[in-house]
Amino acid sequence: MTQEMTFDDVRKMFQEMVQEDRERRRELDRMFRETERMFMDTDRQIKETDRQIKETDRQFKETDRQFKETDLKIEKVSTQIGNLSGRWGKFVEGLVSPSCETLFVERGIPVHKVSRQIKAKMPGGRHMEIDVFVVNTDAVALVEVKSTLTVEDVREHLTRLAEFKDFFPEYADKRVIGAVAGIVIEENADRFAINKGLFVIEQAGNSLRMANDENFVPRTW
Repeated sequence: MTQEMTFDDVRKMFQEMVQEDRERRRELDRMFRETERMFMDTDRQIKETDRQIKETDRQFKETDRQFKETDLKIEKVSTQIGNLSGRWGKFVEGLVSPSCETLFVERGIPVHKVSRQIKAKMPGGRHMEIDVFVVNTDAVALVEVKSTLTVEDVREHLTRLAEFKDFFPEYADKRVIGAVAGIVIEENADRFAINKGLFVIEQAGNSLRMANDENFVPRTW
């Protein structure tokens, strides 16, 4: 037989329900506050991320501006160096050219004419430029002039000598000899040139001289 509930039983149940409801409300309230805090943190993080993105974008733009300024400066300096190098090259040629007549005559090679910057072109875009060109009745001399003479410069001049008569067929009946000149001559460049049969013109104080010994016999092409 079911026991009848008393007033105290009902009151106790009601109090328990009220207590459970309060606890649920407190838990819901805690969860809402926690959720709100998380939303606020997320919003703060989004704003911070947006700020960082904007700052990074600003830095990228500033870096890009600096790169462009640097490129302009490099281009300007390169142009100035190129102009200076061109003027310096012409200056060195101007030193070597008038000395060639005396230097070659001293080696028993008569000189009838000395020219600078002799150029020729061939089909296919091929071209040749001779810094100093020395001519007499039976021979021509091709002089490559460098402010700093390297082994690679000598190699290139050897190729130029080998191809000279293709570009200048009017000199096909003449002997071709070669010379290289440098205000500064890198290590082994002069020895390499001499071993390949070229005259080497070097600076000696305020003048120029042949570095080859008196018994040197030039190669002919």
